Amino acid sequence: MDYLSTIRKPIEGEMDNFVELFKQTLSHGDGMLEQVLSHIRQRGGKRMRPMLILLTAKNCGEVLEVTQNAALGLELLHTASLVHDDVVDESDQRRGQPSVNASYNNKVAVLVGDYILSTALLRVALSNNHEIVQNLAELGRTLAAGEILQLSNISNKDISEDAYYQVIEKKTAVLFEACCKLGAISVGASRDMVEKASQFGHNIGMIFQIRDDIFDYYDSKEIGKPTGNDMIEGKLTLPIIYSLTHYESPAMMKLARKVKNGTINTDEIAVLIEFAKQYGGIKYAEKKMEQLAKEAQVFIDECVKPELKDAFNAYLEYVIQRNV
Repeated sequence: MDYLSTIRKPIEGEMDNFVELFKQTLSHGDGMLEQVLSHIRQRGGKRMRPMLILLTAKNCGEVLEVTQNAALGLELLHTASLVHDDVVDESDQRRGQPSVNASYNNKVAVLVGDYILSTALLRVALSNNHEIVQNLAELGRTLAAGEILQLSNISNKDISEDAYYQVIEKKTAVLFEACCKLGAISVGASRDMVEKASQFGHNIGMIFQIRDDIFDYYDSKEIGKPTGNDMIEGKLTLPIIYSLTHYESPAMMKLARKVKNGTINTDEIAVLIEFAKQYGGIKYAEKKMEQLAKEAQVFIDECVKPELKDAFNAYLEYVIQRNV
């Protein structure tokens, strides 16, 4: 099934408009800034977040100029956070292409990230909707707090699912939650609908990040993310956390501590990955996604217009089944 075409079908015109506006907004004439912005524009991605904003708005009314400005603001904020994250993580790739910091340097990446962030705030201000501006500002704070929590969690000796969920809620789930919230608010949806849509987005975001973390246990050139990259960066994700906390192994726990203190090598990471696979870590993470998907499905069944159900179902299924 071509999930992306199904998702995009009811918002085809609105998405075309968004993409054109995004390109215009992320431009700056000549010079180095335009070179870097062009580099970022070329790795456009699938636009999963703007599609979710537009779908939610359409489910609650009709896509308005306010909706487009909210979508632009959120996507620009997300883009800025990725540019900054690559500096923090010392990543040299983003979606299989050289990151800004690798192509230029950290100084350029930080400054361009700041420029994009300011552009996001300018764009969302054009919505003339105080609630949307406030929500986007709160989103930026939460995303930054999530990254700091993740950094502090690396040095935390505790290895628990709760700590993992706290990080991914602030890093990823809040972003998808904001998509649905802003989409609903932009068309004047009821408070009840805004809350239900937000919870749907939260579940989608949790699934998205768990799936992303599972990728790290397999080879994938498409992702541009080598196997075990999270562990190289000191991060323990759900599959290995489950295996470590459910099957006592002093040897594996010792390796997990080496992940956290940054002394692990690639051979040892391979041992941990195999341990997670052998002792049900991947299956457990997939089961968690299924549980979250059931909650998300209730929203689709009860709150989504009949003509949009296929698109919402395809969105949910894609987030679960995607391989990039």
